[in-house]
Amino acid sequence: MWIVFACGSALFAGLTAVLAKAGIRQIDSTLATALRVPVVLAAAVAMVLLRGSQSQIASIDAATLGWLVASGLATGASWLCYFKALQLGEASRVAPIDKLSTVLTVLLAIVLLGEPLTALGGTGVVLMVVGTLLMLERADDARTLPGRRASPGWLAHALGSAVFAALTAILGKLGIVGVESSLGTAIRTAVVLVMAWAMVAVSGRWRPLGALPRRELALVLASGLTTGASWLCFYRALQDGPASVIVPIDKLGILVTVAFSVLVLRERLGRRYLGGLVMLVAGTLAMAL
Repeated sequence: MWIVFACGSALFAGLTAVLAKAGIRQIDSTLATALRVPVVLAAAVAMVLLRGSQSQIASIDAATLGWLVASGLATGASWLCYFKALQLGEASRVAPIDKLSTVLTVLLAIVLLGEPLTALGGTGVVLMVVGTLLMLERADDARTLPGRRASPGWLAHALGSAVFAALTAILGKLGIVGVESSLGTAIRTAVVLVMAWAMVAVSGRWRPLGALPRRELALVLASGLTTGASWLCFYRALQDGPASVIVPIDKLGILVTVAFSVLVLRERLGRRYLGGLVMLVAGTLAMAL
């Protein structure tokens, strides 16, 4: 059953990237992140209430709570980096870099959690890295995208997102042991909420909701709903299955992101990019197997 939840996480994660990209063209990425978090938290709290797991809060020990809080902080940092990267660059370019968190997660799972890596899994790691590098190459489609070049800085933010996402998965795996998955998700999301709004306050990027474009605001909030659904599926899967398999499956959400980037955002993809995508997916499947 955990495989089903992992696949659901991939679907909703892929939709999140496209909805967010369409919703942060005029809305600042930090503010957009803060606006999304209450929606995610509401979804998580609703699931906690439906399952009646709120009574477990008092039984959570300090160590487990610490891991969950640390995971929430890593998540907040990953989000801030990811949505800034989406605002500066194309979704079809940002997504592959973010998926490098899979490689980092697997390596950390081996070192910190003692999870094994087979020869097939090692091959998958290599395929993912090579595929990602190919997907960054713009030489075969640069002439078809006048005026659509990414702004400077998107790559650094995308890499930051990958690093913090890997830490999120490992810390979440450590903190979710013995804690009902939706309750763990709600605790982590509450941490992200505080962190995101603190960033808005410090940076002075708050704007009245009435001053924000309604369509973009709706898309930002919708991306919060898909994120909530993805998280609930992801951490439910983590509770029963190995992180080194669940994370690669979750990253197959890139197929959803790329498809919608082409169909909805009208982003162009070259042959080199598609070849890299095939390698990335093949590597992901190899790691999952």
